[in-house]
Order: sequence, then C-alpha cells, then structure tokens
Amino acid sequence: MTTHDQQFPSFDNLPAEPKASLAEPKASPAEPKASLAEPAPRAPLDEARARAGQLSAPSTLAQAIDAYRAHMEKSALSPHTVKSFSYDLNILIEFATPARPIAQIAYRDLENFINWLLHDRGVPCNAKSLSRRITTLKAFFKWLTETNVIEFDPAAPITQRHANTPLPDILTDDQVQQVLAAAQQLRHHADKPDVRPHLLITLLLKTGIKKSECMALQLDHLDRSNPEEPVVWIRYQDPRYHPKERKLRLDPTWLRLLAEYQQQHSIESALFPCTARNLEYVLAEVSTLADLPKQLSFEMLRWTCAVRDRRGGMAEETLRHKLGLSEERWQEAWPKIEKLAAPAL
Repeated sequence: MTTHDQQFPSFDNLPAEPKASLAEPKASPAEPKASLAEPAPRAPLDEARARAGQLSAPSTLAQAIDAYRAHMEKSALSPHTVKSFSYDLNILIEFATPARPIAQIAYRDLENFINWLLHDRGVPCNAKSLSRRITTLKAFFKWLTETNVIEFDPAAPITQRHANTPLPDILTDDQVQQVLAAAQQLRHHADKPDVRPHLLITLLLKTGIKKSECMALQLDHLDRSNPEEPVVWIRYQDPRYHPKERKLRLDPTWLRLLAEYQQQHSIESALFPCTARNLEYVLAEVSTLADLPKQLSFEMLRWTCAVRDRRGGMAEETLRHKLGLSEERWQEAWPKIEKLAAPAL
C-alpha cells in the first residue's frame, strides 16, 4: 500500500475553478444539519479560533487540508505516505472546491465523491488506489473530529474497500525449523564458522522489525542489564518518527549468540556494520541450505513473526505497536495477519 518517485501536485497549484461541487448533504441523526446556501453563524469558540489562526467549523476545505498536511509532516508517517495522502486530498478539493466549509461536508457527499472517482472523473481508479483514498478520507476527518474542529465524522460510516492483494509469504513451523537448522549449520561450519545468520534470523523472528530498523541498530540499543529479560530499543534519529520508537523483548538465549558474534566480527558500535544487501545475501544463502520454495527475506520474517505472535494470543493493539505501524497502515495489515493466523477450515 507504489511508486516512490511519483510527483504529486502541491497545494500551490490547486485548480482555479472547481470541476464539480458536492451534492447537498442529507441530514441524518449522525450528521449536523447544515445548509450549503446559508452557512451557520460562527459560535464564540469559532470566532476565538479564527482570531488565533486555528481551524474551526467554517474553515475551508483547502485550509483544513493544508493544516492536516502540516500535522502529517510532524507525525511518524513516512514521507511517501504524506505525499500520497496529500495527493488524495487534492483530488477531494478538485471535486468539492477549495472554498467549501468543512462543516458542510457530509457522509453522502463523500459517498458521491467515491462514486465520482470510480465512474465520472475520467481517470482510472484501481482497487488499490481506491482503498488508499478511502483510508485518506477516514484519517483526515477522524483528525478533524478528534481535534474538535468538527462535531461529527462524516467519513466514519464509510466502508473500507480493501484492494484484493495476495497474502504475504510466511514460513510454516516446519520451515522455521529448517531455516534455524541451516543457520546452525553455518554457525558450526568446519572451515568458516559464522554465527551472524543465526543471530540475524532469530532477531527478526522474535522482534519482527523492518530492514531499515535492523540496519540502524547499535550495541547501545540493547539493554542487557537483566540477562533473563533482555530488550532492544528501536530508535529513530528523525523527530518525526519518534512515535514509532519502542522497546521489544529478546530471547535470553540470544545474548549468547550476540557474545559469539561480537567475538567473531569485532563489533564495536553498529550491530550490523555492513550494507543491507550483504544481509540479504546472508538470507539467500540460508534459503538455499534450507531448500525453501521462495527466498527468505526481511519481509517474510517480519510477517512470520506477526502471525506467530497473533497465534500466541497477542492483542491487536499490542501487535500494532510491536510492529511500529500507524493506524492507517494497520487497516491493511491486520486483516491479512488475522487470515494467515486463523485455523485451517
């Protein structure tokens, strides 16, 4: 949930004339009754917010989107996600016009917007793009509601339409044992013993960290003060990603592998002082020795960890935090984890 180098229009290049307008919202018990022709008078709170330059119910859609983009840029979302969400919200401006007061956008209007994306915009909208745009709408209006800019969330009732993407590859329990046996074979190789494959694979199976997080690990990120309960801190230098920082448990037996690894490779600061490609070669070698049908990868081990944790009874929110996923990313990942972890029919 993607082309990283795609350039999206900025808010400085919004269309001068609206291409379409929102349909008049139909009042419902869950929505505020608002007239498109006659905006409701500002409440004292809205007047105070306006004087302070803050968003309020009468603020325009363009103002709200600009504020949300600034919020995203300060959050733990990746730059690609910020760019994608901004692009999707620019399309909402194209449909609704920049000057539309955000309080006048109702559930029916957003359903009309989705229908317009699919049938009337004149630009193909595949299942994956539609799924992301619905996620964008839900995240945007949830933020407006949680920050008390609007009273009701018009996107809450919208049903997510997940793209029909294949389930990720994971290791079966038997394949996990094959992989560990292959790593042990390399660890005890007669001519050139190397514990690094076993150290890496057991770390990934236990923590489920991403490749970039693995490459950023330093020895001082490991807390070995209690040998029975060692932990690793996943840290980010960029302040935007500080909400993704977390403390993860390690297996106590992993510390013995670490001591052996430090002695073999003279590790001083970085846990893996090599390139990510080097570690991918390590996983490829293990794949060959283990005779796996598909090559072992960081992603495969990350998904395997998540599924094993879910089968072990880990709660959904705990697992989301362990994997360091935002709520938006989790909407796509969780159903896949549930399906992979479910018993056979």
